[in-house]
Amino acid sequence: MLEEKNRLRDIMREKREKLTQKERLSKSETICQNVLSIIKPGETVMGFASKELEVNTEPLLKMLLKNKNPLVMPIIVKEDKSLRLSYLKDLSHLVPSTFGVPEPIGHEIPVPEGAVDVVILPMLAFDKRGGRLGYGSGYYDRFLEKNTDVKKIAVAFACQETEEVPLEDNDVLMDYVITENGVAFKR
Repeated sequence: MLEEKNRLRDIMREKREKLTQKERLSKSETICQNVLSIIKPGETVMGFASKELEVNTEPLLKMLLKNKNPLVMPIIVKEDKSLRLSYLKDLSHLVPSTFGVPEPIGHEIPVPEGAVDVVILPMLAFDKRGGRLGYGSGYYDRFLEKNTDVKKIAVAFACQETEEVPLEDNDVLMDYVITENGVAFKR
């Protein structure tokens, strides 16, 4: 299973790399607008700060702050492969940290257990069942195991769709998969 997942990760990384920076930015803007249409006023949203080739989430994070949705960011804890959560009040508080992922290190505001309503997740591949292929470390899967009531919205470019994501028992299905073409999957 691991070999199959890693092969799919490589294929999807190649597909994503073929997008030009201009295409990525344009598609990302549309994806962010599509996600915003699903989020309700007042919902506490756990976002993520994207890395270079991922869907650029900066427009989404800015709009969530502007709309006064409480915004939570994950901080990677390598020792136990978990996510520590912090509220984010200003995007300038994000600094490159573990794996080069921007995190609010030095500006942490702890988030109480169960405060998150919606989780926006990165991914490398998705399918029409709501299957999501992440990067392989399982940080989000472990978070979702403990937070079963959150609305799960995964974002990707349409070119990252595959026929079937290989899923294991600990893999969590998404409630929504959003691309530049709209809602690719809804539970």
